[in-house]
Amino acid sequence: MSPPPLESVPPLLAIVVGGLAMSAIALVGSVTLLLDEARLARLVRPLVAFAAGSLLGGAFFHMLPAALAGGLDPISSALALMTGFSLFLGLEQLLHWHHCQRADAACRQPLTYLVLLGDGLHNFLGGLGVAGVMLVDLRLGLAAWLAAAAHEIPQELGDFGVLVHGGWPRGRALLFNLLSGLTFLVGGLVAYAGAATLDVTWLVPFAAGNFVYIGASDLVPEVTRHGDASASLLHFSAFVAGAGLLWGLRVLLGG
Repeated sequence: MSPPPLESVPPLLAIVVGGLAMSAIALVGSVTLLLDEARLARLVRPLVAFAAGSLLGGAFFHMLPAALAGGLDPISSALALMTGFSLFLGLEQLLHWHHCQRADAACRQPLTYLVLLGDGLHNFLGGLGVAGVMLVDLRLGLAAWLAAAAHEIPQELGDFGVLVHGGWPRGRALLFNLLSGLTFLVGGLVAYAGAATLDVTWLVPFAAGNFVYIGASDLVPEVTRHGDASASLLHFSAFVAGAGLLWGLRVLLGG
C-alpha cells in the first residue's frame, strides 16, 4: 500500500508530529557523553556548516519564492523577512546567546540559564515560523522542517555540552534540553490557533528571515574562523551539501 499523498495529511497532525520530532532531537545531546572535547569539536563544526547551507537553501530555494508566488508583494515579503531577521538579532543581543560551546569559567553558571532561555525562545519562534509555512503549503513546510532540523542537531550538541560544563548533572541537562525543545511544538500550536483569524502567509518570509540570520550571521562565522586548509575545505563542502540538499528537495517536490 502506498502512503497517502502529502497534501492529504491534516496540517494539525503535521505540526504536532513535526514538533515532537524536533523536540526529540534534543536527545542527540547525549552523544557528548561518548566523546572527548576534541572529537566533539571535529564533529560539530562540519554539522554547523551543513546546517548553515540547509538554512540558507531553505530560505532562498523554498520560502522566498513561495512567498512571492503566493501573492505577497515584494515589499511585504521583504518587510516580513527583515522582521524575522531583526527579531533574532535582537534576541541574541539581549541574551548573549550562541549556538556553539562557550567554556570560560566567568560565564558558566549564568550561561546555562541563558542557553535554556535563548534556546526555548528560539525554538518557539522556529515552531511558529515552520508551522506557518506548513499551513500555507505542506510540501514547503517539509522543506522548512528539514532545514530547521539540520540546524537543531549541532545546536543541541553544543547546548548540552554547555549545561554539563556549567555544572549540571547530565540527566538534568538532558531533561531540560528536551523540555526546551518542546517550545517548538508550542510555537506550532500557537500558529495553528491563530490561523483561523489571522493571515499566516507572512510567516513564510518571516521564517526565511529567521533562517537567513541564523545561517549567515550565527553559523557561518563559527566555521570560517576555525581550522587549516583541509578543515576549511571540509566545512565548505558540508555547506554546499546542505544547500544542495534543499535544492534537490525543491526539484524532487516539483518546485
